[in-house]
Amino acid sequence: MTEQTPNNQELPLLAAVFTSFLCIVFGANAVAIKISFSGFGALTTAGLRFSIAAFAIFLWAIIARRSFAIKKGQFHQVLIISVFYTVQLSLLYLGLSKTNASRGTLLINLQPFFVLFLAHCFIPGDRITKKKTLGLLMGFTGMVLVFLGKKEVTTDIRIGDIMILATAFVWACNTVYTKRIINAFDPFQIVLYPMIFSVPFFFLGGFTCDGIMISHVNLKVVTSLLYQSLITASFGFVAWTSLLQKYGAVALHSFIFLMPIAGVLLGGLVLGEPITLNILLALLLIVSGILVVNIKANKYTPLFPQRGI
Repeated sequence: MTEQTPNNQELPLLAAVFTSFLCIVFGANAVAIKISFSGFGALTTAGLRFSIAAFAIFLWAIIARRSFAIKKGQFHQVLIISVFYTVQLSLLYLGLSKTNASRGTLLINLQPFFVLFLAHCFIPGDRITKKKTLGLLMGFTGMVLVFLGKKEVTTDIRIGDIMILATAFVWACNTVYTKRIINAFDPFQIVLYPMIFSVPFFFLGGFTCDGIMISHVNLKVVTSLLYQSLITASFGFVAWTSLLQKYGAVALHSFIFLMPIAGVLLGGLVLGEPITLNILLALLLIVSGILVVNIKANKYTPLFPQRGI
């Protein structure tokens, strides 16, 4: 099957506002995951989250009369995305079970910098410029600051940090590959099929690795699980994939700087995690790096663009 040329449009104002909202929602997700660990094992949480999300998306697709069919030549593409997805989320949940939400949020948001390297090689016309090089240096300096911090940093936290860093790289690989094929799919298919593929592996991992899969269930644990399942994994992922298909990765990644800000602030406010000077400096560098790489002059297109005559 012939791959379609990726879209790289500027966002209208309403789309930019909605994208900002989604980034804040995603940034809060690490906090919700950490809360759910008080009642469920790490991979069990992932299995429950994506079971609920897959069921919700499945029902929505039936009500909306969306087609579940994919062409024969697309099967291997879905399989590749599904493998990336399963590895990515397994590393994320295991990593967050060991490290803090604030540290995890910072490290996972190195993903745009990994995307730069990969896009340079695999997406036509997306080259690393001097401005992007500066952004890369700022982002990875922030990463170094996270790893240099010693206050209340245990061996488990270090291991979790490395897992989250690996998550960011796998996520970047998935993003670049998805961008090359996404126009041939209905966005919900790109979300639903990897979820269905991954759920048995999550539960198998939970059975073998979690120790206690379910320890106790209360309102806070259930609410955090539903937030992950219905807000981020179903509504959020479908909405993000739809925006990605319409406007392209370049436009959307301009807003990812909101994710680490939301994650770090909520990690401190909700979970009481230590927000050290190193964490704040790392946040400043990573956010600044993302902005340097992505923000352009005349960023937003008019809300109602004037059509050519």
